[in-house]
Amino acid sequence: MKTIGNQDRLIPAGYTPTWAERTWFSLFQGHNEAIVFGIISFIIHQAFYYGRYLPYCIFDRMPSMVKYKLQPDKHITDAQWWKCVNSLLASQIFVQLPMMMFFLPAAKMVGFDCAAPFPAWQRVVFQVCVFFIFEDFYHYWAHRLFHYGVFYKNIHKVHHEHTAPFGIAAEYAHPIETAVLGQGTIAGPLLFNFFIEQVHITTMLIWIAARLCQTVEAHCGYDFPWSMSHWLPFWAGASHHDYHHMAFVDNFASTFRWWDSLFGTDRRYQAYEAQRTRKVKAE
Repeated sequence: MKTIGNQDRLIPAGYTPTWAERTWFSLFQGHNEAIVFGIISFIIHQAFYYGRYLPYCIFDRMPSMVKYKLQPDKHITDAQWWKCVNSLLASQIFVQLPMMMFFLPAAKMVGFDCAAPFPAWQRVVFQVCVFFIFEDFYHYWAHRLFHYGVFYKNIHKVHHEHTAPFGIAAEYAHPIETAVLGQGTIAGPLLFNFFIEQVHITTMLIWIAARLCQTVEAHCGYDFPWSMSHWLPFWAGASHHDYHHMAFVDNFASTFRWWDSLFGTDRRYQAYEAQRTRKVKAE
């Protein structure tokens, strides 16, 4: 099995690697590849997760932004915010980081591409879109399961402590939920590579970043005129998921609206959203 740090075996004869490719391979030379990839994944995760939340954190302290809040009468206390952050850091270090450490060995087992050249951006975009679709389908059914009896009471109830979510509350969850729902992000690329076409290992990092931006936006608690859901009708967005936290029912999908629409789990939301939209326009 080829190692990422072995540049001679991963760079085709006659190909001149780019600076980015040389730098990428150099990170693995002389080190445990699984650990290095896990650390890189973790750094990207933390940067995009908290970086994507930063604008919303600033907006929460700007009175002029209250008009865009989906639930303007509900406020997060400092105690709730710090409880969320402390829980997140523990989960990210002790649950998610180990999962990241195991990803590269699993990826190499199913034949992920680890060599140069890096994939064309068109292929990356296509594959990431497919990963979004897979994760959304998986998330819809796993999330619905978590709303049944013992699963909700003992696991998913933790995530619903916040009836008015805010960006970083996206990953505030029971460790079992974090591990189970996280499989939707991991399994999509692995299955796609095994059954359809090869995935480059760097595409996985781009997919992680994109998924984090999406989930933080879904939990941000704001509905801006420029929000993606206003110009991409099938994009769920914050208003879709905010209702789920407020009402504790329906809207189980993570990214798109079509599964909830197809299976009738958005009817109460549609009625509520129509009423909310009329109220906003009247103000």
